[in-house]
Amino acid sequence: MNDYLKNEMKSVALSMFRKNFFGIFHGSISARIEKDQFIINKKNAIFDNLENRDFIKLYSKKDYRWNEASMDADIHLNIYKNISEAKYIAYVMPPFTTSYALTHQSIKPLDYFGYKIIKEIWVYDPKQFDDWYERADIEIYNYMKKILQT
Repeated sequence: MNDYLKNEMKSVALSMFRKNFFGIFHGSISARIEKDQFIINKKNAIFDNLENRDFIKLYSKKDYRWNEASMDADIHLNIYKNISEAKYIAYVMPPFTTSYALTHQSIKPLDYFGYKIIKEIWVYDPKQFDDWYERADIEIYNYMKKILQT
């Protein structure tokens, strides 16, 4: 099962990289494998050429493996812990969408399927960027929970 998930995540990561969602070293992708376990890319994973060794299995209880994991691992953990429906997570920053989001409050897909399925994505304003990574793991899942409840 883990090899299957890793292969699927490699395929998705390559596709997202080619569409400019991932930078070479920026972003993260994970899959929940059990209630308290997930697979995530390691630090410095190169998204256009992921291999099995670029993934690591983490448990919700932190141990030495967390030192090798993506710096976004806490964000993924808090989403998995607090949103039981979450099965996969991709934390990406496509540059054109990110720059668009700096001056808009929402993003509306212009393609037919994007509009039919998503309709609109509200942009979260993290306010100050200086301490974003200290707050991101809590704020992201709180925002997602709020959206899921509406």
